[in-house]
Amino acid sequence: MNKNELRRQQALEYHAKGRPGKIEVIPTKEAKTQRDLSLAYSPGVAEPCKEIAENKEDVYKYTAKGNLVAVISNGTAVLGLGDIGPEAGKPVMEGKGVLFKIFADIDVFDIEIAEKDPVKFVQIVKALEPTFGGINLEDIKAPECFYIEQELKKQLSIPIMHDDQHGTAIISAAALLNALEIQKKKIEKVKVVVNGAGAAAISCMKLYIALGAKKENFLVYDSKGLINTDRDDLDEIKKEFTSTSKATTLEQGLKDADVFIGLSKGNVLNQEMVKSMARNAIVFAMANPDPEISWEDATAARKDIIMATGRSDYPNQVNNVLGFPYIFRGALDVRASQINEEMKLAAVRALAELAKTPVPDIVNMAYNEKNISFGEHYIIPKPVDPRLLSTVAPAVARAAIASGVAKHPITDWDAYVADLETRLGVDNQVMRAIGNKARRDPKRIVFAEADNVKVLKAAQIVFDEGVGYPILLGDETRIRQMAEANGIDLEEIPIFDPRSPKMDEKREHYSELFFKKRQRKGFNAYEAKKVMRDRNYFGAMMVECGDADAMISGLTKNYPDTIRPALQCVGIEEGVKKIAGMYMVLTKKGPLFLADTTVNFNPTAQELAEITLLAAKEVRHFNITPRIAMLSYSNFGSSDSPEARLVAEARKIVKEKMPSLVVDGEMQANVAFNKELLKENYPFSELVDKEVNTLIFPNLAAGNVAYNILKELGGADTVGPILLGLKKPVHVLQLGSSVRSIFNMALIAVLDAQIKCKNVSTEEIVKRSPWWKRFRKVSKEI
Repeated sequence: MNKNELRRQQALEYHAKGRPGKIEVIPTKEAKTQRDLSLAYSPGVAEPCKEIAENKEDVYKYTAKGNLVAVISNGTAVLGLGDIGPEAGKPVMEGKGVLFKIFADIDVFDIEIAEKDPVKFVQIVKALEPTFGGINLEDIKAPECFYIEQELKKQLSIPIMHDDQHGTAIISAAALLNALEIQKKKIEKVKVVVNGAGAAAISCMKLYIALGAKKENFLVYDSKGLINTDRDDLDEIKKEFTSTSKATTLEQGLKDADVFIGLSKGNVLNQEMVKSMARNAIVFAMANPDPEISWEDATAARKDIIMATGRSDYPNQVNNVLGFPYIFRGALDVRASQINEEMKLAAVRALAELAKTPVPDIVNMAYNEKNISFGEHYIIPKPVDPRLLSTVAPAVARAAIASGVAKHPITDWDAYVADLETRLGVDNQVMRAIGNKARRDPKRIVFAEADNVKVLKAAQIVFDEGVGYPILLGDETRIRQMAEANGIDLEEIPIFDPRSPKMDEKREHYSELFFKKRQRKGFNAYEAKKVMRDRNYFGAMMVECGDADAMISGLTKNYPDTIRPALQCVGIEEGVKKIAGMYMVLTKKGPLFLADTTVNFNPTAQELAEITLLAAKEVRHFNITPRIAMLSYSNFGSSDSPEARLVAEARKIVKEKMPSLVVDGEMQANVAFNKELLKENYPFSELVDKEVNTLIFPNLAAGNVAYNILKELGGADTVGPILLGLKKPVHVLQLGSSVRSIFNMALIAVLDAQIKCKNVSTEEIVKRSPWWKRFRKVSKEI
């Protein structure tokens, strides 16, 4: 099975597994008792109905209309697939709904309409106005899309936006403003060449003109060449951008041009054409998946270029997700009657200004950078930037109020911004950031239990996503049969069987090194050789000897049986006396770290302090400042029991060793999370007015029980257990982990390896082991 077929299979499985599709409806009110039901429906529901009948605006007070957007399409221009029909376009519309929710907490119903007549389409959508607070038009072909949006804006009094037109325009306009500033050029003076004359291109030009560009400075090319006055095949929209220039070919038009805007197809530019442009050229090659010219070719052609594409694997990605969620958020929150030019321009300027401010640590972590800063490689914010919601939405809302289209003006802007900042949490942002960071410096991961379908699937995803280079341990024949039976592609993934004759030399080498480590700790020479036939020992020695960067095991073995080889082969970090286990729980408010949940039964005060310091160190590796609550059944001396005193003593030791660490205890879990309760009763606490993100449990029983309850009843994803204190990355899966859990654990292992193996680059690994060169083919399309 080739990679394209594998991707196809994975995409189909993703959409079909469990409940088909990607969205569901969840009640926002209690509906458990008979009383609840009588309020939710008859007879209680009659009361809000009567109120709304008296005053239609009360529909926003008593229903979900104010946070509900319709994503509407007729399936006539779906992605690069063309006119595939409304049913075939539904997965895309559901996906758009997911983006609205995860980036701006906007609820969405996707509506696919079987109607191509633009007049009838408008009539159908108009009839839906009572239901929705806004309408996002999607994947409707030109020129009908222009008429449809224009008519709906005239006839409806809720925000309407065709994102295919305006999304790219808004994001690219923000990038253009910043690129012009860096290149020291004036928008009203630059010569702009646009390749492509579809909906997005037309909208881009109109927005650039609104920002100050001159229409007479544009040269526009479509599939038939320059749009000029000699053409008799132009529709009314294209006629707005006709030129009298004699530069009828794209090559001619680019000579001495300041800006190229590509919204056409891949590979229509070459290096000579880019070289012919004016000094300090700007090239936005936004065709997907292949840009009009590759990043490598464009930047090699000249050093003074600023380049942007629609791809995530290069700097300056023009991505619509930077715009539509936040534009609708701002429009909905002031009940705007439309999304007008002023609101779009406000979004443009907010995005442009945000790129000039210092980026949060989570963004640096996501892109494996120390300090991303405004410049030729950063002219537009990154999609993972958590500030987008609280920056763009208020700018749009202010513009709606200033332009007179807001029905519900905001008066307390500080409270509004604070609400936006807490609306989403950072649960999804953290894992996206971790995935991005792993992808930028992938490491070699040993999967010791490769004769398991879940492990094989996870390993394939690791390779396919480009976040790591899997190494599989086990019987090769059995593994390949298992892979073939389950449609898993292992063509480019190595398989080693520690028991096979092929591994005799390596096994001998590992056993000699292992015997030197353990010869006075219970192992004789024979046992050292024998134990290297065990995959956990063999894999751990691969990591110890630099033949791999990390190991994952434990899916089918007891926890101690997997930890023991890691301790004996790799050992613990210098200065660490005991290892510990930590889980990360991805909650609505952000990640919550729990320790120790897997290793130490009844730690002493000294050991508990060390666990706390290890956990704090690991939390910082996620670019998160630890704020730690050390838990007990006692609050700050309310009990004088030995167990409570132990936690208090451990906290004292932690503060002696690291005074700057925000940590307090002993305290009950409810006090740690209830800010009012903590402030009112214990105003002296370091955690007053702070969001606790790390919990230290007094013993293994408490930690493990709490974790398992959270996992089963909390409705949150968990990652772990993350082993703390080992010299090199070895991580242990929970028995029966899902494919998703194994993949998440692999991401953690890669991040761990990036820190602990930072002195060995991937390039150096390739030099040492030529057989790794084939793994550099990991797709850049992710």
